[in-house]
Amino acid sequence: MFSQVIELIDQANSQDPNQEEFAGKSWPKELLYSKRMTEMLERFAPEADPLMQIAVRGQHIKRWCSPRSDFPMNKQGYHQWRSALYLFHANAVVELMQQAGCSEADQQRVYAAVAKQQIKKNPDSQLVENIASLVFIEHYMLAFAATKPDYDEQKWIGILQRTWKKMSPEAHEFVLAGNITLPAPLVPLIEKALAGE
Repeated sequence: MFSQVIELIDQANSQDPNQEEFAGKSWPKELLYSKRMTEMLERFAPEADPLMQIAVRGQHIKRWCSPRSDFPMNKQGYHQWRSALYLFHANAVVELMQQAGCSEADQQRVYAAVAKQQIKKNPDSQLVENIASLVFIEHYMLAFAATKPDYDEQKWIGILQRTWKKMSPEAHEFVLAGNITLPAPLVPLIEKALAGE
């Protein structure tokens, strides 16, 4: 049942029309993202149970179906988009769990984690947030920086500090122990942001 849900998530993400180059191969963007999420989970929390493996794998499921451009292009619109995405992804994963015959209780647990409900109180939600933050730092922060040439140092320090605050103390330790690859050009900025924490 578990492997069936993972396979269904991968099938859904394989339909992403957006492509990303990695290791000499072109990948559907969200399929590559989901595999990076699983790989990070195996490094950070290898003891994670199958339901959390599903939640992490499905964290961005079919994201291209809910584009940022569907919402107002301002700060309020950004937050509306993010909130809508959590529910969109959670519903999409639960639909696949229903197809595979997962129990109602299992569906509810995964829904809460993917929807990021009560992040600081729900360990499942916090785990998904930790993995997403770690994957962002290791794989996506540098590319994101390249799309924001107008951001000054103070703006970047704020972004880094907000990302850090989303993570648990265990995730902080994981980063500080050198368990992820920091984007080399941003290391001085990361150090400055964390020094200000």
